Amino acid sequence: MAVIVTGSSGFLGRHVAAALVAAGHDVLGLDASRPPDDGHWPHVTIDLTELGATLQLVRNAGVVVHIAAIPRPTALAPETVFRTNLSSTYNVIEAAVLSGATRIVYASSMSVLGYPFFERPIRPAYLPIDSAHPVAPQDAYALSKWLGEEIVQSAVNRRSELCAVSLRMPWIQTAETFPREVSRRRAEAKLVARDLWGYLDARDAASAFVSAVERPIVGHRRVYISAADTFMDVETTKLVASAYPNVPFKQPLSGFDTLFDLGEARAVLGFQPHFAWRQYERERKP
Repeated sequence: MAVIVTGSSGFLGRHVAAALVAAGHDVLGLDASRPPDDGHWPHVTIDLTELGATLQLVRNAGVVVHIAAIPRPTALAPETVFRTNLSSTYNVIEAAVLSGATRIVYASSMSVLGYPFFERPIRPAYLPIDSAHPVAPQDAYALSKWLGEEIVQSAVNRRSELCAVSLRMPWIQTAETFPREVSRRRAEAKLVARDLWGYLDARDAASAFVSAVERPIVGHRRVYISAADTFMDVETTKLVASAYPNVPFKQPLSGFDTLFDLGEARAVLGFQPHFAWRQYERERKP
């Protein structure tokens, strides 16, 4: 299948594009820069905030996978984050609709809940979190991700033959990134509570995107995906009791279970996480 992947030079995008190629799809990568290793798929350098250029390149593909975005609100001005993410998402989705694509896969975020960049503290309505949980974006990045989902929804509303999946993901990690990004952060209890202690191995993320491209979908499905566990070595119920006391549980959690309900992703995508941080040390050894 012909698949366009935006953001294919980025951290997540490289994993997704490579997994789609390995699954036998014809991938065209679109990004503002080339992949560091030049990738193993055709690449076009493009500014996706330019509608004309986007319309020219997002064409002749049955599936458009939109990953390109500024990934957090901390490095640039909020206005820049919001404008860049929203304009690129609108342009890509509009081009997908006009070119006759039949499927859109959108890289959303658990940040639609308002975590982790909120200014006013947020308390979960219940746990574990599923797609019915209220969203509460506050910052420019979270708002751009939530409105991005709504742009996808508007496209599905316009075209009955179009289907879509929005994948809401926590922090993406690998064996190489985990020690420097997560391990040192664990000691800061208030900060890691903002993350809902969630993470997702990049290989499991890529697998979910492949499933979102290939599996039968009706309408627009918004699902959370994550690792099966938290990134902490403290049991989940103890973490919750400390940071979010008295939050009701819709179903029991045990051990180091993730706070995200993976049942919907399992039903829609057949998603099953296979990688966890506890095996990273083994992977890093020669």
